[in-house]
Amino acid sequence: MSRSPARLTVRARAALLAERVASGTSRRLGRGSGEMIGGKVALRVDPTVMAAVAAGRPAACVSGTNGKTTTTRMLAAALGSRGPVASNSGGANMTAGVIHALARRPLDSPAALEVDEIWLPQVARAVRPRAVALLNISRDQLDRSNETRRIAVLWRQLGAELAVGPQAGCTAVANCDDPLVVFAAGGFSRQIWVSAGQNWTADAMVCPVDAALLRRDGPDWWCSQCDFRRPTPEIVVTGLDSLDWRGRPISLALTLPGRVNVGNAAIAAATAEMFGVDVDTALAAMSSLDAVQGRYAVMPVGAGRRARLLLAKNPAGWVEMLELLEDGTRPVVVDFNSRTADGRDPSWLWDVPFERLAGRQVLVCGERREDVGVRLAYADVPHTLHDSVEAAARAADLLPGDDQVDVVANYTAFRDLLRRLEPAGVPAPSRAEPVR
Repeated sequence: MSRSPARLTVRARAALLAERVASGTSRRLGRGSGEMIGGKVALRVDPTVMAAVAAGRPAACVSGTNGKTTTTRMLAAALGSRGPVASNSGGANMTAGVIHALARRPLDSPAALEVDEIWLPQVARAVRPRAVALLNISRDQLDRSNETRRIAVLWRQLGAELAVGPQAGCTAVANCDDPLVVFAAGGFSRQIWVSAGQNWTADAMVCPVDAALLRRDGPDWWCSQCDFRRPTPEIVVTGLDSLDWRGRPISLALTLPGRVNVGNAAIAAATAEMFGVDVDTALAAMSSLDAVQGRYAVMPVGAGRRARLLLAKNPAGWVEMLELLEDGTRPVVVDFNSRTADGRDPSWLWDVPFERLAGRQVLVCGERREDVGVRLAYADVPHTLHDSVEAAARAADLLPGDDQVDVVANYTAFRDLLRRLEPAGVPAPSRAEPVR
């Protein structure tokens, strides 16, 4: 049975009240959404408030290097088909943001929680989720977390911890195409294997068990020295609009573009199934999502021009975006920073196959535009440098009868652009459009 507000301790009640006051004040003063400050204040009042408000509550955590926000939004939509859902699918994915989500009424609603990959163990120990969706592990923010195997080990140890105690048992809904995810999911008491795809394999070249070379044949992979290999998936992404769901072919119609989002939807639907939501209901609930925190939204950028906004914050994310852009002909604007939230080290740019932009008009802006320019020069991709996305869009040679450019930005560049384009207090337009 879920814990009712009446069963919370006085201290936990005080923490939740403080959270609501702090987050509400932040919003009224225009200082942000209040998700982080509210959770931080609640923790100061009661360091155990997360466990208190999550006790007995059905919850799922979603984690991975890429796709957390989108998959969490999909999961929340699926669970929302049955009633209210607590979710931090706005992207505040550390402890404070999770507390903010759990503090929303009703306090016994199921929770779909996005969790940063490093913070997943701390959050999951408190929340004791029914399921954990594990998407992928790759390099991101090199100065913060440059060892992908460390993440896999932390997740594996978490699974072992969740397998014991009074609320024992947690299912890993895991992408079996990523060897590091498979290693991590092996620590959990149960696994549901989903073949969601993995375009970027450079961070999973060796076996996490014995460091021997992994061999690959299509989606299949195996260790050259031990018995570690890709599990047989229950659920398989078979195309841009299709799944094999335990032997049953399923067609789906997502508004969000790209094969990567079909994989996200498959993992979200498999997780929702753990909460009694059947796959058809789950996929139908996700089908209307057309933008997630500005991703894939099309917004005006001045001078009668519009931009489709795409996020790529690391090599794996860039490979997915390049696949999405591959058949297009619109001008591409690259907006790139390297602040603390991005990771100060931009050397990973040299791992991105920018050669795939050949033939497109490419315009570059952002605080590290010169770094991107050098990389593009070595990729033999002609480009121009500009002061802003808006300036780049003005300089773009638009296709006849089209007013749109594609903007690919990393984390802080994307965030800052969205803030400039959104009218104060008005959600971003959420119309996603096909590649052109």
